Amino acid sequence: MPLSAERKASYFTEFKNLLNTYAKCFIVEIDNVGSKQLQDTRKTLRGKAEVLMGKNTMMRKCIKEYVEENPESPCVQLIDECRGNVGFVFTNGDLGAIKEVLEANTRPAPAKVGSVAPTDVIVEKGPTGCDPGQTAFFQTLQIATKITRGQIEMVADTHLIVKGDKVTASQAALLQKLDICPFLYGMSLKSVYDNGSLFDAKVLEITDDVLTAQFCEALGILASISLAAGFPTQASVPHSLVNAFKMVLSVTIELDTYSFAEADQYEEYLKDPSKFAGSGGGGGGGDAAAAPVEEEEEEEEEEAAPQGGGLFGDDGDGGDY
Repeated sequence: MPLSAERKASYFTEFKNLLNTYAKCFIVEIDNVGSKQLQDTRKTLRGKAEVLMGKNTMMRKCIKEYVEENPESPCVQLIDECRGNVGFVFTNGDLGAIKEVLEANTRPAPAKVGSVAPTDVIVEKGPTGCDPGQTAFFQTLQIATKITRGQIEMVADTHLIVKGDKVTASQAALLQKLDICPFLYGMSLKSVYDNGSLFDAKVLEITDDVLTAQFCEALGILASISLAAGFPTQASVPHSLVNAFKMVLSVTIELDTYSFAEADQYEEYLKDPSKFAGSGGGGGGGDAAAAPVEEEEEEEEEEAAPQGGGLFGDDGDGGDY
């Protein structure tokens, strides 16, 4: 049912206000997302972001009018994004936090005939709960089975559906028999608009840890090239200083008449490495080993004492009977 003129005017006003108020937004795809799920997402984002849906023609027209009213606005990039079943999520907060909320609000759904699989579907081996009379159905799908305790059992994991393929009637029927809902549907992030810049949503997956690791790797490569070429850079200078110290140290250790403070500890280590050994585990070994020896000596003395004693406990130095 087409919108009335009043509702269209209200929609245009709301869209333009959002473009004025917010500097960031997500362009999201809402295929297979129900109205209840969309409503729950709005509640979760309340106070953090605004969700706006509409017909592509209306959204493109509204953006064009806004750009005509504000010629310097970079929002013209959003016109080409209004393709397919899409919507906008406007925010001024952290894009990463909003991304987590959108990705967390998903719902399991059954496989429908003709729909494109968003992920691979692998059915694990085990009992299926189907009676032996349905064996032919599994044979049609080339699934190896056996009869166990009056029911069909799959003997191996089966890669039933490949990501990007359309679901066939047999595949959908099998998943329905097994009561499996293989897909998770929610708002899929398509693009991100941030203060005039439009980029793919995958960019948000690059965290500070990823950037740090990539930077350290590039720094190591740059230092290796600089050292090999003999051309000093800020990345290679620390390595050059360490290598120079090693060379000076190796020469100093071979000399008998010259040394310096930093080389003394290395010379002491080479002369007697035991001084630098830890005193934790090995230090107590000698005392522990000595204790049994002392105990054995005491036992020998106790055993030797009664040999000289008399019948009534005297020590053998008493008089004759």
